[in-house]
Amino acid sequence: MKKREINSVRTPVYRDAGFELPTAGTTSGAFTAEADHEREPDLYIYSRYRNPTVVAAEEAIMAVEGSGWALLLQSGMAAIDTALSLFQDAGRQGTWLFFSEIYGGTLSYIGSILEKRRGVEVSFFRPSGGRYDYSHLERMIEDLRPDILFFETVSNPLLIVAEGRRIISMAKKRGARVIIDNTFATPLLWKPLDDGADLVIHSATKYLSGHGNLTAGVICGNDMTLMKSAIEYRKLVGHMLSPDDAYRLQTQMASFEVRFSRQCENASAIATILQLSGKTDRVLYPGLESHDTHVAARDLTGGKGYGAMITFDLSGSTPDEKRKRRDRFIEAVRPEIRLIPSLGDYHTILMPVEAVWGAKYPEPGMIRLSVGFERCDLLEEVIMRGLEA
Repeated sequence: MKKREINSVRTPVYRDAGFELPTAGTTSGAFTAEADHEREPDLYIYSRYRNPTVVAAEEAIMAVEGSGWALLLQSGMAAIDTALSLFQDAGRQGTWLFFSEIYGGTLSYIGSILEKRRGVEVSFFRPSGGRYDYSHLERMIEDLRPDILFFETVSNPLLIVAEGRRIISMAKKRGARVIIDNTFATPLLWKPLDDGADLVIHSATKYLSGHGNLTAGVICGNDMTLMKSAIEYRKLVGHMLSPDDAYRLQTQMASFEVRFSRQCENASAIATILQLSGKTDRVLYPGLESHDTHVAARDLTGGKGYGAMITFDLSGSTPDEKRKRRDRFIEAVRPEIRLIPSLGDYHTILMPVEAVWGAKYPEPGMIRLSVGFERCDLLEEVIMRGLEA
């Protein structure tokens, strides 16, 4: 029976584990061509290699990122593992330089996998207060001559904004490859590949999907040699995203720019309310002129926005008092704002900093707020309810 062509504008969900190859000759040709690791093969073989639903979602991300290629993986950590593994060559002894203010999972990966299991020599560049000392960074790059430089555009949870273009220029002058985790800024605020970065990573779990109902990671780049190497690594270690998650991600990507723009607007309004409330010791939001890296954020993004994350410290005369006020705030804003260990969702969520980061940020009154795209007036009411509690 002849299959009907369905007049749908969406890519179907191809759940095939393996794809039909009609003859032995076709099979031989397909496997021979597979050695070239093209982004989209002429003939699909096996979904761990490439899947048409996943490829369609990758193309949606390429359009937003403006990249030559994008590869989806099953989590942000899988994207980090793949991106960093591309540069691990047997016998190579160069140093890798990481900013210290990066995602805790990445830091754990560096310690447990790169250093302990793979023997990579690692150094860290640390901030000076709430900003980075770029003269110090330049000296470190000059002394270490690192093979890799890795940083996040906006740090977590203190929201220190990096002078991305300046960092890329420093690293490139000394031959380093640059990998940037751009999850917090997203391609809407900055596209690092346009300024010479080698690879850009996103936890697509966050703003690219934006609904808190899937986990995914993506690597974007322009270098086709790196792409082929990444396809091979993803295939061999099994980091491929499922077609069902790819389908949902692609449909959610259609609203990404509208969602994230609204979230940035809401965050700007809420940050101002928190700052003027008289019930906070400090409010960290790059859009506020009081933020240590406000100028860096404005220059990097061209004023398009300052992100949708806010970190604020509730006032109090003692740590115990701050802790009690934090707990009352968390209880008072429920159920509209819930404590969920993630970010980027369409609804506003929060995390208590001390409870999550412990000794690294022992701030008992500090809360990280991931702002959603609810009606801002309703969100303001909930925040004020929490502050008044």
